[in-house]
Amino acid sequence: MQFEPIRLERQDDYLKHLSRCGQIASDYSFINLWGWGEEYGLQWAWQDDLVWIRQQDPQPALWAPVGDWQQTDWPAALAAAKADADRIIRIPDGLIDILRRNDALSITAEETREHWDYLYSIEELIELKGNRFHKKKNLLNQFLKSYEYTYLPFGPDMIDHAMAMQEDWCAWRDCEDVETLASENQAIARVLDTAQHLQAITGGALIVKGIIAAYTIAEIMPDNSLVIHFEKGCPDYKGSYQAINQIFLTKLPKGPTIVNREQDIGDEGLRKAKLSYNPVDFVKKYQIRL
Repeated sequence: MQFEPIRLERQDDYLKHLSRCGQIASDYSFINLWGWGEEYGLQWAWQDDLVWIRQQDPQPALWAPVGDWQQTDWPAALAAAKADADRIIRIPDGLIDILRRNDALSITAEETREHWDYLYSIEELIELKGNRFHKKKNLLNQFLKSYEYTYLPFGPDMIDHAMAMQEDWCAWRDCEDVETLASENQAIARVLDTAQHLQAITGGALIVKGIIAAYTIAEIMPDNSLVIHFEKGCPDYKGSYQAINQIFLTKLPKGPTIVNREQDIGDEGLRKAKLSYNPVDFVKKYQIRL
């Protein structure tokens, strides 16, 4: 397979292939590939009706191919993949089921819990009803009562505010000394710098007295789900995270019913935070050896 860097010019073609997958994980969104491409050394190869993704860092590996999984000759596809890597990672459970049902294959799949996507009901995250969301609702109400805010929808002004806040946020969190935060900061900068070219991007920000209190960057997927890629709140405004989470979803045009808030990457604090929003399901992921 001939691998090349992820290119903006092929965004349309890629999204058409992505729409044919039986299940879409957040890893495979175009914005994710584009934003994190340099950090993971991501490349893609176009082979027949599939798009293969390959990472170079932190270890070389293939990701699951994007395309019509039901029509793929999997024995041939996996045999060809062996020339490029010894394993395939981030495989959604929908594809694992297809591979396991193929009589010509003998698949041993290893669960990778840290890569599972967290799925939530948009209606539940807007309404925040019941004891399950009591703490979230309290923090949201504290923000609403304490601050007069303006909601800024996605656009050039919002992007400028988000860029400014990201610089401050990295100073608060000392990004330069934390590798994961430094990498995320680079990914955010790349997405914001090229936002006008990213087809399905959306987001919003909360402005208090001319200062940005929180922002979110999201993407509408081909299956009409919503992926939250980045969400940042200023620590000076209590409840800013809960506020941007809920208010952004209330402003979202009708259509999506499920929001995907991506993985916890094995971080216990992040896992606890994501579970506290009461996911309704997961996109489970696996890896296989070739």
